[in-house]
Amino acid sequence: MTNALELNVPDGLPFINFSRELDYPVSQVFRAYQDPDLIVQWLGPRGMKMEIEHYDFRTGGSYRYIHTGPEGVPYVFSGIFHTVRENEFAVQTFEFSGYPDVVSIEFMTMEALDGDRTRISAHSVYPSMDARDGMAASGMEGGVAEGFERLEELLAQLQEGALQGEGAP
Repeated sequence: MTNALELNVPDGLPFINFSRELDYPVSQVFRAYQDPDLIVQWLGPRGMKMEIEHYDFRTGGSYRYIHTGPEGVPYVFSGIFHTVRENEFAVQTFEFSGYPDVVSIEFMTMEALDGDRTRISAHSVYPSMDARDGMAASGMEGGVAEGFERLEELLAQLQEGALQGEGAP
C-alpha cells in the first residue's frame, strides 16, 4: 500500500495521534467502520480471529469484541460510542483487557480529500502517561497499520464487486 500510517506519541503528553489516507470515498470508509459484518474482516492485525459480541456504531451505542491469536490468547476490547456523525466524526471510549481499568477516549475524524479519497485522523487521550506508554508499547502501531492495510484490501474487493454488478459497496 502506498498510504503509510502516521503515528505520533508526543513526549510528556498522555496522547497518541495517528492519521492514514485511504484511496476510497468517505462514505465507503464510514460503512466499513459502521457495519459489523465488514469490521470483522479488517479491524486489527493479520492472524487474529475476531469475534464480535456486540457492535453498534451510532451515538449512544457500544461495542465489545475479542481478537484471538494463533496461540489461543483472547484480547478483549470494549467501549461506548459517545458521538457518531455519519461520514464525519466519532468519539468513543476504548478499553483493552490487557490494561484493565484504563479507559481512553478517542476522537476520530473522516475527511474527504480530492479524488474520492479519505483521511482518517485520530486523537486518543489516556488517563496517565503510564497508561499511554503501556498502550504505545503493546504493539498497537503494528496492529493499527495492518488493520488499515486490511481495510484498503476490503474496500478494493467491495469496489471490484460493485464494478462487476454484485451490489454497491
